[in-house]
Amino acid sequence: MSRTPPPPAAIAPVAAALLGRAPDLGARMARRIRAEVGYYGGEGPVTLEELTASCRRNTELVFGQLADGCTGGMEPAEETGRRAAREGAPLGELLHAYRVGSEFLWSELAAAARAADAVTADTVVALAARWVNEGLAAAASDAYRETASELLLQRDRERSVLVEALFTGVLTDRTTLWEAADALGLPAEGPFLVVAAGVPTPGREALPGIEPRLLAEGVRSAWRLLPDLQVGVVAARGPDAGDAALRVLGGLPAARVGVSPAYHALRDTPRALRLARLALARVPRDATGVVRFDDGPVALLVAASVDEATRIARTVLARVLDLPREERDRLLETLEQWYAAGGSAADAARGLYCHRNTVRYRLRRLEALTGRCLQDPRAVADLSVALHALRLLPPEEW
Repeated sequence: MSRTPPPPAAIAPVAAALLGRAPDLGARMARRIRAEVGYYGGEGPVTLEELTASCRRNTELVFGQLADGCTGGMEPAEETGRRAAREGAPLGELLHAYRVGSEFLWSELAAAARAADAVTADTVVALAARWVNEGLAAAASDAYRETASELLLQRDRERSVLVEALFTGVLTDRTTLWEAADALGLPAEGPFLVVAAGVPTPGREALPGIEPRLLAEGVRSAWRLLPDLQVGVVAARGPDAGDAALRVLGGLPAARVGVSPAYHALRDTPRALRLARLALARVPRDATGVVRFDDGPVALLVAASVDEATRIARTVLARVLDLPREERDRLLETLEQWYAAGGSAADAARGLYCHRNTVRYRLRRLEALTGRCLQDPRAVADLSVALHALRLLPPEEW
């Protein structure tokens, strides 16, 4: 009660008499709270015996301090606040219970004071100015918020460790993976996506508030901040979950983001992280955007041996890569569009907004530079592998 001035001395005898009735008053207060506060009613998480004991302690605290004419610690209220936070009780319900309990004690005190000849109206008014309602409620509230903050930090640390374990492959047993998924609020089975975003500076999130943003779209996720990356596992269950996640990611400004192909077993998370990193590498360091890793067979084969695939790309496309940047990019884009169009020059031309003869000319130029004919299936395969491998390298390393 250090928050309020000392109580009027004239109230001490009245408080001492009420202190002797603390067990009965505590029991009546508990019944009142159970009747008026939903969280404490019925077969709730707090039994009548526990609530009665708490009410008795608070009654003894209030009337004991009034009887002694002193202000002191709020340990019972603080312990109640801490316990409520640990048990997940809503703070509003806790404060409602304190209001109900304080009103009950005040009514008992006011009735006893009116019956005492030595207590004047001025004394009652002075007492009302420092009544314990604010002291107890504030003490419980402060302890609740402090404990809730500690628990939140602890849960964040635990979640971060579990996410790290998923990414490093430490969790492999099916039961352990299921327990980790449950603790992280993720489904036990996919599909999942791994997201890797380049951080602007070490220790600073690349995607601030990403978890609640995704949750607002009905998409659950779990995240970990690394020195160079912010990485997350996203549950893409449901027909629109994957698209919703990509839409949220694409709507975040100033972010470089790589996204893995969908996968179904959490034990495959380390592999998916590697593919998300490869997708991220395709976003230039001075640019922003979201790139999803192509999950076609050629792309996955290339990703299985990036170093070897990179050597192939630089060998097969050596003369193309030696061209001036503008010409090089134009030829490579034409080849990519030609593959996307299933080998149709006319369809590729529509994607490039040029004439089909222009596409044919550029393809002949590629054939001359690479020494590979696009009518030869083996050459087509060579160029496809080389092109996919090239796309795994940051553009500045071409």
